[in-house]
Amino acid sequence: MSQPGFPATRLRRTRMQDWSRRLVRETHLGVDNLVWPFFVIEGEGARKAVDSMPGVERLSVDLAIQAAKEAAELGLPAIALFPYTEMGLRDEVASEACNPANLICRAVRAIKAEVPDIGIICDVALDPYTSHGHDGIIVDGEIDNDRSLEVLVRQALVQAEAGCDILAPSDMMDGRIGAMRAALEEAGYINTKLLSYAVKYASGFYGPFRDAVGSGSMLKGDKQSYQMDPANTEEAMREVALDIAEGADMVMVKPGLPYLDVLSRVKRTFGIPTFAYQTSGEYAMLSAGVEKGCIDRNTAVMETLMCYRRAGADAIFTYFAREVAERLKASA
Repeated sequence: MSQPGFPATRLRRTRMQDWSRRLVRETHLGVDNLVWPFFVIEGEGARKAVDSMPGVERLSVDLAIQAAKEAAELGLPAIALFPYTEMGLRDEVASEACNPANLICRAVRAIKAEVPDIGIICDVALDPYTSHGHDGIIVDGEIDNDRSLEVLVRQALVQAEAGCDILAPSDMMDGRIGAMRAALEEAGYINTKLLSYAVKYASGFYGPFRDAVGSGSMLKGDKQSYQMDPANTEEAMREVALDIAEGADMVMVKPGLPYLDVLSRVKRTFGIPTFAYQTSGEYAMLSAGVEKGCIDRNTAVMETLMCYRRAGADAIFTYFAREVAERLKASA
């Protein structure tokens, strides 16, 4: 399309007033685009700060119910739950992950009983439950893909039985979406959704999260044999294509901000609901910048989330979800 040059064309014209900027805005961020992740611990009336994530706390189930009510009142469509598993319950084969009465399953049941209309997303991965901090089962010094699948499927089934709406496998084992979909169909959980962490990179941005779930200090080695190489994008497309073929309803790109190019390409290519995770490391970096007085919190947070949306994210997992939802509600 040809366009006359200056002065007939002045692109600043539509930037001059707030109403005009809003009128021609290409990308919009709303409460419906946000998912609030939080961490659950044992106890009652218990909250424990995550030192590496200022403002983020682990919550006991009763307080998690209150947080879920707050999320629903703010209009957030879903929350994502992650457990802090006591060290005595962790073992080499993640037995606690398959316990129908484990912390996450109890939290799901309790929240669903009190806040039935909010979506609950559960992580399907073994690192919060293993004594070695890995997302799979170790056999002869290596992560055994197929042995891990057996445990992951059992974990998915107990979470579905507890009432989880969206199972979100983040383990990056080959074939886990197909295995879970088949097991869910056979067990009658035909409407349980699968959000695949299809594109999860072996990233340096996960440290605070591992602190929050208690696996960081336990991790032996690294996760490069199953999480993706940050140098690769074609591989990401293959991962997404495979997971869609196996029955994924939605896919995740994680981390988000350093991989906006991948996020954009996935959304453009496949058109499937595409989520992104604003990781704990991203949260910690922004929080540190605010603490040092280098950046304005509101401006930087809103700009970053808008970038996710512009790149194609339908929904964003963010630890800023509550404060952003409050801001959006106040400005509505």
